[in-house]
Amino acid sequence: MDHLSGIAVFAKVAERASFTAAAHDLGLSKSAVSKQIARLEGRLGAKLLNRTTRRLHLTEVGQAYFERARQIVADAEEAELAVTRLHAEPRGTLRVNAPMSFGIAHIAPALPEYMARYPDVHVDVSFNDRQIDLIEEGFDIGIRIAQLTNSTMIARVLAPCQLAVVAAPAYWDAHGRPKHPSELIDHNCLLYDYQANPNEWEFQGPGGAIGVKVSGRMKTNNGEALLASAIAGSGVIVQPTFICGPALCDGRLEKVLSEFQPGLIHVNAIWPENRHLSAKVRTFADFLAERFGPEPYWDLPDPENCD
Repeated sequence: MDHLSGIAVFAKVAERASFTAAAHDLGLSKSAVSKQIARLEGRLGAKLLNRTTRRLHLTEVGQAYFERARQIVADAEEAELAVTRLHAEPRGTLRVNAPMSFGIAHIAPALPEYMARYPDVHVDVSFNDRQIDLIEEGFDIGIRIAQLTNSTMIARVLAPCQLAVVAAPAYWDAHGRPKHPSELIDHNCLLYDYQANPNEWEFQGPGGAIGVKVSGRMKTNNGEALLASAIAGSGVIVQPTFICGPALCDGRLEKVLSEFQPGLIHVNAIWPENRHLSAKVRTFADFLAERFGPEPYWDLPDPENCD
């Protein structure tokens, strides 16, 4: 049993790349974690980890051992969960990763209600537009706004995500309102850096799919920054209505090309397919699906902002 405990501690240290973070996750002291690793290395007769003042690295042997250790720990967790899943209550720390703009606007306000409903769950949430590896960085669940193709993850659609082509009314007045996506080549299009191909906007129209090469004087990795620039009259953006909806309602932005849908994406919850669906992950996904639904509130007119 002590041997298995050492494997579990090593797997957590390797996963978190930190003795301190691993100790926190395991509810152990940092010194206890260090002793477990030293004991395991002594038993194996091999160095598994190299530590510097700034970073922890796996040795070549440690990397190979980690792949097996991670599977052993996952199998042990699966065995326990398989026995208790019918009676398990959500508990423990739920580590969530979500995009910055959507996370701040729609995940953060939902957390107090979720935590009130499940008082034994602690939420550790990270907002980041960078595409991260949930397993590598130790997250239980991720929120992704995309048309997903990664087969290594289980995905659940939480809500549709409508995209809109918008700019300030003053911009349209000065530069003309396009009647067809092809006319966007003559406009200053503000680009989203994390899009797979920022300089090509795709649409579905009455005649089928349309791809348009666009260009502009600004590119950024944040939707809120694009929104602010569009409201200021700098140019045209394609953004989800959960970002630009309020500005459309109060007239700061104006939508064009309503007959042409710019892509098809969803708000998704994802988690690794080789993990048992824990109660905390299941209840969080259920809660968000219930809160957002097939007609999310951000697409419904707000009587305070819209006529």
